[in-house]
Amino acid sequence: MKQTKEIKRYENERFGQERALYMTRSALIRNCRFEGEEDGESALKESKYLTVEYCFFDLRYPFWHVEGLHLRDSEMTPNCRAALWYDRDITIERCNLHGIKAVRECRNVSLRDCDIDSPEFGWHSKNVHLSGGKMTSEYAFLGSDGVQLDGVDFRGKYSFQYAKGVRLKNCVLNTKDAFWHTKGARAEDCIINGEYLGWYSEGLTLVRCHIKGTQPLCYCKDLTLIDCTMEGCDLAFEYSDVHATVKSTIDSVKNPRSGRIEAQGFGEVIEGNSVYPVRCKLVTKK
Repeated sequence: MKQTKEIKRYENERFGQERALYMTRSALIRNCRFEGEEDGESALKESKYLTVEYCFFDLRYPFWHVEGLHLRDSEMTPNCRAALWYDRDITIERCNLHGIKAVRECRNVSLRDCDIDSPEFGWHSKNVHLSGGKMTSEYAFLGSDGVQLDGVDFRGKYSFQYAKGVRLKNCVLNTKDAFWHTKGARAEDCIINGEYLGWYSEGLTLVRCHIKGTQPLCYCKDLTLIDCTMEGCDLAFEYSDVHATVKSTIDSVKNPRSGRIEAQGFGEVIEGNSVYPVRCKLVTKK
């Protein structure tokens, strides 16, 4: 990434006006506050090569069309709406992102040890990596590609819908309707708690995950479970093409379409009244 040699410095200043630092190039911004009765927005729009640290953001749209941002140890309040849109090559560390729609249509974003509370986070973005920290988002990562989460405590609803290439490791997910219509998603060593998991997904793979909640994994294509456990999972796998090894009892299985499901036991197997032929093999293995 090519930068100009001169580094501008902004320290201990307050910015409240519209486009206060518009089109800034190669700058260090430290301990500044973006707030004020001027109610200005788009403070750093169209900027490049910024290091921003120990700053406070209470105004809308601060980072739009930004390239090359390192943001750390900073706070974005709920008033800081739609903070990062149309950006690329962004690193965010130890920040609070508490405004709605915090990341959208961005590319190459890395977030580490952040506290994220942002409805509609991460929509239509590509290569977004989160490690550590916690996240609350009602509608996270809609239509995104290449999302990776490692060691994240996640809470929300309707997460990862229509996303591609999702990769999760060592995460705790409390989320309803997760992974709907995803393609090629994979989760390893995760706790997944929520209703209606994974409906209409293609190529969803769950490895050593603990799955909890009613009516999981229905209408799936090319679904794979490897050494997972299931709790409170009734009416599972309806009309799914599935290959699964489950190291627990499954409360009930309803009309799985094809494949093989191996489990320690089946509380109930519901067959009949099916739209499709049901040819899935169920195997009980202690």
